[in-house]
Amino acid sequence: MLPELKITQLRYFVLVAELKSFHAAARQACRTQPAISLAVRELEQKLDQALVEKGGGRVELTPFGEHCLPLFRSLLEHHDRIAREATLLARHEIGQVSIATVPSVASRLLPAPLARFVAEHPNVQVSIQDGTAESVQQLLAQGLVDFGISSLWTLDEQIAFAPIINDQVGVVCRADHPLVQAEATLHWSQLQGLPMIRNGTSRLLEGTDAESLLAHSRLFVSNMISLIAMLEEGVGISTLPYLAFPQENERLAFLPLAEPKVERHIGMLTRKGRSLSPAAQGLMMFLQGQMHLAGTR
Repeated sequence: MLPELKITQLRYFVLVAELKSFHAAARQACRTQPAISLAVRELEQKLDQALVEKGGGRVELTPFGEHCLPLFRSLLEHHDRIAREATLLARHEIGQVSIATVPSVASRLLPAPLARFVAEHPNVQVSIQDGTAESVQQLLAQGLVDFGISSLWTLDEQIAFAPIINDQVGVVCRADHPLVQAEATLHWSQLQGLPMIRNGTSRLLEGTDAESLLAHSRLFVSNMISLIAMLEEGVGISTLPYLAFPQENERLAFLPLAEPKVERHIGMLTRKGRSLSPAAQGLMMFLQGQMHLAGTR
C-alpha cells in the first residue's frame, strides 16, 4: 500500500535540503525548529527510509534523500500549479463561458457591461450565440451554452427563468405613416384593416385583444434585416419589442401599443439542478445586475 505523503512535510523537507539547515528552514517557514524536525521525521517514517544523515551540524542528505529531492520538487511544483489554477477558477479570473441570447439583447444590453467584465477579467473567454427565443432555450436545454438571456419561449420544468426587465411591444411603421400623426395612445382597433407583417416576436400578441391582427396577416418575415427592408418600403406595419426596434433608423417609427399593453419579459435562463462554473456564475450575476440597472433608468 502506497504511503499518503503530506504536501507540508514534503515542502519542509525540500526547504531543509535547500537551506542545509533545520534552523534556517524553520525561520523561513515561520515555524519552530522542532515542528520542522518532526515533519521530516514523520516523512521518513512513512517512506521507511532516512532522508537526512544523522548527526553533524550541517544538514546532509542520504543517497535516498538526494534521489527523492528532485521528485519532491516536481510534485510540489505540480501541486502549486494546480492550486493556483483552481484558485483562479474559483475566483472566476480564468475560464470559458458560453451564452445564448436574442439579437436585441446582444446588440442593445450586452456590449457595455460585457466590455467592463472582460476588461476586469482578461483571462475569461466569452462566446455569444444569438438567435430566436426558441433557439436560445433549445441551446440551453441541450447543454450547449452555460446560460441564456431571453424571454421564456415555452414552459419547461428543466429550465429556470429569472425575469429582469420588461420590454414593451409597439407598432413599427414608416415615419410618414398616418399612425404616427394619430393620438399618442394607440389602440389595437386602429390597426384593423392595415397590412400586418408578422415576425418571430408576433406571438407576443397571442392571448391579447390584438391577437386577431395576426389572423389577417398574409406575410411572415423571420429575418430582421428583411423585415426592416419591408417596413421601409411601406409593404405594411409590424409589431416589435422596443429593444428590437432599430432606433438609429430615421425612416421608421416605434409607437407603443397602449391598448392592450403587451410586454416581453427578459431574464436569465439556466438549467435546473445544474451548477454553473465560477466564471459563468460570476458573469451571469454581473450581467444580471447591470441589466437590472439599465431597466430601472
